[in-house]
Amino acid sequence: MRIHPVNEVPLGRKAFTYENSTNCWYCMTKVSELLQGKQQIASENYVKPWFFENGTYPKSTALHKALKSEGAFLSSSALFPFQDSSSDRIINQLMYVPPDYEVIKGSGKLKTILLATSFNSLQVEDSGREVFLRSQCPVDTCTVTFLENYTEVADMILCEGYVPSTFSRPFNSRQVIMIYLLESASTISFEEAMSVNWTATYRRDSDIVTPYGKWQYYDDRVKQIQQDRNYASNKTKTVAWVVSNCLANNNRREYAEALGEHIEVDIYGSCGPYECPQETADACFEMLERDYKFYLAFENRNCKDYVTEKFFANALNHNILPIVMGASPEDYAVIAPFNSYIHVDQFASPEELANYLHILDKNDSLYNTYFNWQGTGEFINTYFWCRVCALLHDEDSLRNPRWYIDLTDWWNGADLISSELIEIAGRHNLQDGGCM
Repeated sequence: MRIHPVNEVPLGRKAFTYENSTNCWYCMTKVSELLQGKQQIASENYVKPWFFENGTYPKSTALHKALKSEGAFLSSSALFPFQDSSSDRIINQLMYVPPDYEVIKGSGKLKTILLATSFNSLQVEDSGREVFLRSQCPVDTCTVTFLENYTEVADMILCEGYVPSTFSRPFNSRQVIMIYLLESASTISFEEAMSVNWTATYRRDSDIVTPYGKWQYYDDRVKQIQQDRNYASNKTKTVAWVVSNCLANNNRREYAEALGEHIEVDIYGSCGPYECPQETADACFEMLERDYKFYLAFENRNCKDYVTEKFFANALNHNILPIVMGASPEDYAVIAPFNSYIHVDQFASPEELANYLHILDKNDSLYNTYFNWQGTGEFINTYFWCRVCALLHDEDSLRNPRWYIDLTDWWNGADLISSELIEIAGRHNLQDGGCM
C-alpha cells in the first residue's frame, strides 16, 4: 500500500536551522508593510509562517487584528486553479483564514467531511476533529465522518480513486464532491464518466494540489547561498539507482543501462545486482549519501507534474545530486530548488550525459554549485487536511460551484469540447495534463 505524505513533514529535511527570521519572505514583505506606524507590536513581525519548522501565526491578538484589518489572511490571493493556473496555490491556501472566522469559531459550527471510500493512503483512522487539531490548523472547525447517514448533510463528500454513482450529484446546493487521486494518470482509468467539484492530486492544475514534496524559499529573492562544505568529500562512487519496478513503460531501465556503458551505474533492488531491502532502507540510503555523487531519480511514468519521493526523499534528502526523468524540465523547474538537479532531457543521449557527469566528478567546485540551494528554504508540510478545511469555509466557492463534467477528459489530458460543458457560472477550462 502506498502512503502519501500528507500528514507528515514531507520527505526532505529542513535545509538549515533558521536563525535570521528577518529573511522570512511573507513576514518581511507583507507584515512589515502592514505594520508601519504600529511600533507597539512591530517587534512581533519577525516570525516565520506557521507551515515552516517552528513557524507561527502572530502571537498577540493585537498583531493579528492589525494584520487582518489591513487585508492579511484573506482570499485576496488565488485559492483555486481558475483564479491562477500558473502556480500550485498551496501557500495561499495554507494562509487563508475566512474574514469572519472568529464568529464562525465562536458559533461552534463544524464543517462535516464524509469519507465515502477507503482512505488508507490519507492515514485517517478515526472520525472527529483529531486530524485538524493534531496539525494545529489555523482553520480547524471541521470534522471527519465515515457514516453514510451524513450523506445528505455533509459539507463535503471525499472519495479516493473513484466516485460511486451514488454521489454523482450533490445532495444540497452547497455540498462539495471531491476526488483524491495519488497514482499517476497513466495508472488510473475510469470505467464511467464522473463529475466532481474539486480535485486533489499531484497535478498543479488540481484544486488542492497534493505533492510528494514541497520546497518553499524563505525569500524568493534569495535562491542560492555559497556553501562552506564540500558535498563531494569522501564520495568515491559515481551513479546509484534504487529500483524495484523493472518494467516501467518510459524505458528508464534501458536509459540507465545505456548510461552505464559510459559511466559506472550501480543498480540496487530487484533490477540490479546490489541489495537495498525495505527493512534496511535507512541504512542503505545513508550508505548512498556517503559514497555516491549522483542518484537516478527516474519516475516510472513520464507524466505532467508527477514527481515522487524518488526525487525529494531518495536524492535531495541525502545530499546526492539527482538525475531526473519523468515530468518535463518545466515541471521540475517550478517544484524543485533552483539548480538542484540534472534533467536527462538536457542531453542528446546517455553518452552525452555521462560525459558531463565525468566533468562534475572531477571538479568539486562545479559539483558543489548544485547544492547552493541549501539554506535558502525548507521542504514544508503541505497540511492537506488544513487546506481542505480552510477552503470549505470559502463562501465564494460555495456560492459559485464549479464542476468537472467528465473527469476522464481532464485526467487524460484532453481538452473539453464546448458542447460538453454544463453552463455553470465561473467554470474554468481544463488544461492538458496527461502522461507522455
